Amino acid sequence: MRGVVIGVLVLSTGAAALSAGSIAAQSQTGLTVRPEVHHDVSRRLRDMKPVPPPVGTREAEPVRPIPIHLPPPGQRGDGALQTEAPGKLNTTDLLNFAGVGTGDYGFQPPGAPSDTNGAAGATQYVQWANDSFIVFDKATGAKVLGPVTGKTLWQGFGGACETNNDGDIIAQYDKIAQRWVMAQFSIKQTPYLECVAVSQTSDATGAWNRYAFAYGDTNYNDYPKIGVWPDAYYATYNMFHDKLFRGAQLCALDRLSMVAGATATQQCYQLSSTYGGVLPADLDGATPPPAGAPNYLLNFGANKLNLWKFHVDFANPANTTLTGPAAIAVASFSPACNAGTCLPQKGTAQQLDSIADRLMYRLAYRNFGDHETLVVNHSISSKGRSGVRWYELRNPGGTPVVYQQGTYVPGTTLWYWMGSAAMDKMGDLALGFSTTSASDFPSIGYAGRLPGDKPGTLRKHALTFKGKGSQINGLSRWGDYSALSLDPVDDCTFYFTTEYLKANGAFNWSTRINSFRFPGCQ
Repeated sequence: MRGVVIGVLVLSTGAAALSAGSIAAQSQTGLTVRPEVHHDVSRRLRDMKPVPPPVGTREAEPVRPIPIHLPPPGQRGDGALQTEAPGKLNTTDLLNFAGVGTGDYGFQPPGAPSDTNGAAGATQYVQWANDSFIVFDKATGAKVLGPVTGKTLWQGFGGACETNNDGDIIAQYDKIAQRWVMAQFSIKQTPYLECVAVSQTSDATGAWNRYAFAYGDTNYNDYPKIGVWPDAYYATYNMFHDKLFRGAQLCALDRLSMVAGATATQQCYQLSSTYGGVLPADLDGATPPPAGAPNYLLNFGANKLNLWKFHVDFANPANTTLTGPAAIAVASFSPACNAGTCLPQKGTAQQLDSIADRLMYRLAYRNFGDHETLVVNHSISSKGRSGVRWYELRNPGGTPVVYQQGTYVPGTTLWYWMGSAAMDKMGDLALGFSTTSASDFPSIGYAGRLPGDKPGTLRKHALTFKGKGSQINGLSRWGDYSALSLDPVDDCTFYFTTEYLKANGAFNWSTRINSFRFPGCQ
């Protein structure tokens, strides 16, 4: 059964489902229901022999661009530029420690980009970068396990999930079930797979329920992103055939079955090639969405955000629906570097990739009781540099509105990009990012705002770690995403992780993890 597609059942959502929302006739195909390829239960991770990364490999994954939709020339520019700063950011900085990276914990990067990702759990912080992950004590930053390659987790599973270590990783924490969710794709051979593991407890070093889901032999599932929701793990992909973009695919994985270690299916919709870079909503906080609420999915178009609503029914797939996209007008913007490579660095003509053709992970959801909110960001061109455009959307379950938006690019020299945004239980918003300029090495910082601050503004940012080198030797790849997550226990402490360099070079990235808290959140 391993590595074999058992079967594919294709169901049309039907005219009744289509009439329930504003789906353009050409924007999606019908619903596809796919069984798992294989699942099992692993030994305890701490009892597995670590699989070391390959020696001597230095591979740079190419940028796989998706369509960008530029507004007409007369509607470009930055319509949400922050022109004043409310004041100093009075956060409390907590931990600041090394993650997976050059020379740390005996690690050497095997490739680029780092794709730095991580999350906080009950007692641990798990970080995954490129092809290796590490488990820390979240209170002290002390290493608990690793770094080990991703496929260490798949020993004994069989098939391509165990053999390959292809990356495009996600480290998530399911706050509802108090379980870890780890995922990476397998695209070196067919069928193309997503390998997803769910821990059996809140201890990432224990046993895991492991799954492989297939996406066929023709189009591979690039750039996977996962959001935790009560009824499913929602996964989104940019589907490619060789270098040809085929459109985003939106999938719901049977969360309840995966938490229980039972047989699971996935239900997927394929969008047209007009749509790419779609993010699923990811739950923050102790209050779940309203009962029966669909998952919200988002991407951007020309001066707009596009929102879909995905309701899944695993017992009766005929009841599953995808509605949208609903267009949400936003202030004018142009993607940084026209979504190409233009970010400067100190002491070199080598420029870095903007990854500005898509929203940046995560699409953070929170239910405050009296309102629901979504927070997200992307990189845009502003003041002749790159800045971070961020949004707070409200009422996603009804008629969604932009409650506030802003572009953060203070000063006159620094470029800002590679952001990740989230909101704590008090409504304090934080935005982590990278900075760089022709006279500065790429570094790490974050900004934020209090609920009572002027809408659309962030306070003066904090520089949490100053880089000591620029990326050279023709390598432009600099991460495809970073990660800002909330501590699920206090719902106040933010953890941010992204990359930097200790010295000039290529394939010598390092990463950092820092935590902080706003003073009003206890």
